[in-house]
Amino acid sequence: SLALVFFIINRIMDGLDGAIARANKPTYRGGFLDIVFDFIIYSAIPFAFAVYDRGNSFGACFVIFSFVGTGTSFLAYGIMHAQLSEKKKGLLTQKSFYYLGGLIEGTETLIFIIIILCFPSLFSIVALSFGCLCWISTIFRIHAGWRDFSLK
Repeated sequence: SLALVFFIINRIMDGLDGAIARANKPTYRGGFLDIVFDFIIYSAIPFAFAVYDRGNSFGACFVIFSFVGTGTSFLAYGIMHAQLSEKKKGLLTQKSFYYLGGLIEGTETLIFIIIILCFPSLFSIVALSFGCLCWISTIFRIHAGWRDFSLK
């Protein structure tokens, strides 16, 4: 479908801008925009499914709700890790932003979006399944944050 073609172009461009940044010099602006636009495109796809067919609304809402859990836990962990690293002089990393992995990350999200674009009739069941997997990542990250940031 045309939507899949545009999504693949989007992901290729996302990979290219990262490669160009690494070949030159990454900037905070570039890192910021990369994260922001990834989250926007990931939520725009399920939103479009809901707009196209109201029967997809529950699945779309659940996936977007689940993305909020994975997104906020991803960003909150990165922020707290950076602040803690600055506090503990010996633990500074070379990263400007540290993130904690999870069951559902970028690759799994890309697979989810490709599946729903190729098989739109499966949207609701795939969206609900994917949303549940997102919550496993969210719970894992909350637990890791609870454990890792217990120091005052």
